[in-house]
Amino acid sequence: MKKPIALTIAGSDSGGGAGIQADLKAMSAIGVYGASVITAVTAQNTVAVTAVHELPADIVSAQISAVLSDIHVDAIKLGMLFSSAIITAVAYQLAQFTGPLVIDPVMVSKSGDVLLQDAAIDAVIGQLLPRACLLTPNLPEAARLLKKSEAKTPREMVAQGQQLLSMGPQAVLIKGGHATGDICTDILVQADGSIHTFEAPRVDTRNTHGTGCTYSAAITAQLAKGQSLARAVEFAHTYLHTAIVAADRLLVGQGHGPVHHFHGQWT
Repeated sequence: MKKPIALTIAGSDSGGGAGIQADLKAMSAIGVYGASVITAVTAQNTVAVTAVHELPADIVSAQISAVLSDIHVDAIKLGMLFSSAIITAVAYQLAQFTGPLVIDPVMVSKSGDVLLQDAAIDAVIGQLLPRACLLTPNLPEAARLLKKSEAKTPREMVAQGQQLLSMGPQAVLIKGGHATGDICTDILVQADGSIHTFEAPRVDTRNTHGTGCTYSAAITAQLAKGQSLARAVEFAHTYLHTAIVAADRLLVGQGHGPVHHFHGQWT
């Protein structure tokens, strides 16, 4: 029996906590085979991103073509795309893909480094969002896409989610990790009008590098398994929370360390 297969199209994190590396770890931990397309190589650790090398768009395009021409991919996740040229290449190569497409609009790293050029934001909105079954922005990313201030309350999060729906995705998951308070709230707003709220106690840890990548990869993995969107988000929310709780066991780096993707496998 064929294992579910998911494809991640994103940047490489040399520290292993975010990007392609986090995506493949999450997919593997969940029991999904992960294929990958690298859009950029970052020199990165838990403290900072010290260099970014954008891959040529034709190389990104060739990677996608190589995967999709041979491997039956059940779901795709888009992460760091960096430039308009790469976005255009990705959109072209995915034109015939009919499975679930999850977009994590990676814009800024945990250390504050820019991972999506300003000129590329319009390309994301125009070429990719109308194809997405799910968009997963955090509060700063949602605000940047909408050119508004960050949502401060669940009501404002729902409103911004509904505004983002008008850009074309079938659903928007607004993530509340950047908010304050003892409870972290994420809200899933769908085009059919349904709204789902996911809450968890906020974990007191600095080891949250790659949370957005991990969350969207886990959702994509569940969609590759055939789960409904709401159930996929519910599973991924629980998986990520447990990975954050277990993060301090890893002792990786001197800054914002990674979450523990294999908390269910490693002792």
